[in-house]
Amino acid sequence: MSQTVNLRIYRRDPDLDKAGKYQNYQIELQPGQTVLMALYHLLENVDKSLAFRASCRSAVCGSCGMHINGKNRLACETQLAPLGNEVVIEPLPHLPVLKDLVVDMTTFWDKYERVRPYLISLKEPPEKERKQSVEDRKKIDEYIDCILCACCHSSCSLDWWDKDYLGPAALGKMYRFVADSRDEGEIERLKIVASEEGVFRCHTLFNCTEECPKRISPTFAIQQMKKKIMFAKLTGKL
Repeated sequence: MSQTVNLRIYRRDPDLDKAGKYQNYQIELQPGQTVLMALYHLLENVDKSLAFRASCRSAVCGSCGMHINGKNRLACETQLAPLGNEVVIEPLPHLPVLKDLVVDMTTFWDKYERVRPYLISLKEPPEKERKQSVEDRKKIDEYIDCILCACCHSSCSLDWWDKDYLGPAALGKMYRFVADSRDEGEIERLKIVASEEGVFRCHTLFNCTEECPKRISPTFAIQQMKKKIMFAKLTGKL
């Protein structure tokens, strides 16, 4: 016997609507159907005006981050069946809505750019490559897996009211380079985040860690950088 699922989807076009509204769509649940598959079904067969972001469909690109049944998730990997007969789909919270489920990521990318997310070289580069041991690589494996979906960013209550705070996504990505044995810009990076807008704004609520679809802990990264900053200050490097 087929199961009918009601998708209650947030709709808003800021150019036309003063406030958002929710629109209901009923679909027949298919085996293995994800939220993203359901959205594509609606777009292709029911309502061509529905707007959402998606690309890889494999939980790699991070573009389909949404607020689904009260939790930030990737629509492409979220199975529809376990969510029940009523599924509420909304844009990521606390980001400006461009249309429906599409949010403006400008502030997210601005903060990402501020942490200089690339290897910094202060010495003459080696002739061939910068080698890294297996053990050193393991130290950053978790943070390399970040797909910049902004699920942690939009879940951070500190980020909601302090727009200057870099936020968990940018800080987690900074730690990926601070902890990289090949990077030579640790002190330069720590200067960026050794402030109230950096790691010391974090109140260790763990919202970001709980919401990360890749099971990464920005909270741990932030605490590690606090330790590095304090050590650098004690040793006169900062």
